[in-house]
Amino acid sequence: MPNSIGEAAIAAAQKLSTGVDALQFAAPTTHVYNPLNYAWAAHQSYLTQHTISPKKVVFMGMNPGPFGMAQTGVPFGEVSLVRGWIGVNEPIEKPSNEHPKRLIEGFNCQRSEVSGRRLWGLFSERFESAGAFFADHFVANYCPLVFMEASGRNRTPDKLPVSEVAALYSLCDTHLRELVVALQPEWVIGVGAFAEARAKVALKDIEVQVGRILHPSPASPAANRGWGEQATKQLKVLGVWQ
Repeated sequence: MPNSIGEAAIAAAQKLSTGVDALQFAAPTTHVYNPLNYAWAAHQSYLTQHTISPKKVVFMGMNPGPFGMAQTGVPFGEVSLVRGWIGVNEPIEKPSNEHPKRLIEGFNCQRSEVSGRRLWGLFSERFESAGAFFADHFVANYCPLVFMEASGRNRTPDKLPVSEVAALYSLCDTHLRELVVALQPEWVIGVGAFAEARAKVALKDIEVQVGRILHPSPASPAANRGWGEQATKQLKVLGVWQ
């Protein structure tokens, strides 16, 4: 049995990775990336450094973005902030079935993950260091997989057919529960409505408060009007931040 918070988080992530690798997805999904597999060195580094203490708050996103966690192995993983602020910079391998329009370049990726730039940007502005943030905060994703169609178009878990999500959500729910048991947070904050809804289902029998902040995606018109200020206000209203 894992004898530390970090070991429990790592074991839970490995179990999730093995579980989702066994799943099958049909058209229009043509390519599935699992960063917990090909970017494991980076994800393990993230967990090893930043799950050493219990947390007050766990922020949870939906699934990896193509220029974020898909490249860096870190949730919302904008390259510059993962390397420069979070302190993760590991060699990234290639997924087994790489889409020619969605190449994995790891920390050489030049594209920006806008959601990650906004999320980690807010944390880096509010906290004097990553250590100060991670003392009682953590960021996770509900689903570890990236789904793509033949065109390269991103396909989010909420767009998958019911027949495919039952097994997927079961694995993701179990992982979230294991992570929350390990980290013992007071709050799980869904980044967006999907994450909040899944947290409420997965954690219904665990004593933890669930809330939500606006998703920072540029696809959301509301998020393009001062996302950081809005998210901060939401967290203060909930009583998560002072």
